[in-house]
Amino acid sequence: MFARHGAATISSDDIVHELLHRDPQVKSAVLERWGHSVLAPDGEIDRRKVSGIVFSDRAELAWLEALLHPRVAAAQLDWQKKLAELADPPAVCVAEVPLLYEVGGESRFDAVVVISASPEIRASRVDRSLLEREDRLFSDEEKLARADFAYVNDGTVEDLDAFVAGVMARLTT
Repeated sequence: MFARHGAATISSDDIVHELLHRDPQVKSAVLERWGHSVLAPDGEIDRRKVSGIVFSDRAELAWLEALLHPRVAAAQLDWQKKLAELADPPAVCVAEVPLLYEVGGESRFDAVVVISASPEIRASRVDRSLLEREDRLFSDEEKLARADFAYVNDGTVEDLDAFVAGVMARLTT
């Protein structure tokens, strides 16, 4: 929705996917750590196989996050720098960062927008039990309290769009 309202956008998850598929250092480290059993038939890293390892073992998750998080942050900063160098840079750049507070990344941004959803809605959107993930995350209450802009997404798509339009208006004035 932010892109529809004129913001340049980037996704941390998309950056992770790119790193797993295109960064030779990342691929080498993953294969050294877990072997060729994490490869798909096409020779690419199978994220589902990696997820099966890291979401059942916190030490493995910590290792993977230590490998990926600095690279994700660097890619986001590089993206922002390239946008700033454009002849007509976008007024607003939005980076979607699911673990923003958990990795201490909020200081890299001028403003933080948190959009939350009920546990039932989140559970309907993921393959794995929320219990495997959420016990290591900041609570929604804390994220919403810390955010510059906060929204609990329990209404319509139109309601959410109106919230995003309001955020964009405040950020561009």
